Amino acid sequence: MELTSSAFTEGNLIPGKYTCDDIDISPPLKWSKAPAGTKTFALICDDPDAPMGTWVHWVLFNLPDSISELPENIPAVKTLPSGARQGRNDFGNIGYGGPCPPGGTHRYYFKIYALAKELNLEAGVTKSELLTAMEGNILSEGQLMGKYKRK
Repeated sequence: MELTSSAFTEGNLIPGKYTCDDIDISPPLKWSKAPAGTKTFALICDDPDAPMGTWVHWVLFNLPDSISELPENIPAVKTLPSGARQGRNDFGNIGYGGPCPPGGTHRYYFKIYALAKELNLEAGVTKSELLTAMEGNILSEGQLMGKYKRK
């Protein structure tokens, strides 16, 4: 699968408005080439360069197969109008929490997963709980990596 954003390209800087240094809203994302049999999508964004280990910025799942893009500024609510649910990030909040590295340039991986079924999970789950529930149901995946360094 391919995952892209109109806000930044692979390996380049994530604009400030999507980070803690500005209004901290989620970036627009678009995916394509989902395989036949896809029932839902899940999305995870994390930072493997965090000093205490990988830091989770966004957990989103049960996006209907009819959706292939997200506009910027997805609201920080447990359940979206589409029925998709959001998990808890490592800031302790529901929804997206943008890049906010304590020092240096960090990499942020947005990962999209095409799943063979809807997941029977409540909103507020962690990344690890989502990954466990996805085991054996991932049909395809794609990723987009952006970087950010605080000013």
